[in-house]
Amino acid sequence: MSESALAKRKKARLRTKIRIRKKIVGTGERPRLSIFKSSKHIYGQIISDVSGETLVSASTLDKDLQAELSALGKDDSHNNARSSKSVASARAVGRLLAKRSLDKKIEHVVFDRNGYVFKGRVKAVADGAREAGLKV
Repeated sequence: MSESALAKRKKARLRTKIRIRKKIVGTGERPRLSIFKSSKHIYGQIISDVSGETLVSASTLDKDLQAELSALGKDDSHNNARSSKSVASARAVGRLLAKRSLDKKIEHVVFDRNGYVFKGRVKAVADGAREAGLKV
């Protein structure tokens, strides 16, 4: 029985994720910023691996972010910037994540791309967090 291309891609990403997580560990003074992206939304969490708890989280589903996303206009490509799938909304998630973490006195984080390639929406979250003052 043949595996579908989607299943093969998912298995490859999970192998990469495991390889990355062997090297990246969030400590108390430098927690881990982990990204998850679905086909419609993007999520970010700042996690302390020492205590095993999520310190800060943000996503395109947050009520705080909805007003900012609706204020975004269309960018110059065919993609609508107001969409939760856009790079602009991912950048806004990064800024919100940084704002919330700075309120909790978290300034330095280790970036965990979670097996995804560092481009597009994943890169936009990191860039948005750096813009807002988080040291990634």
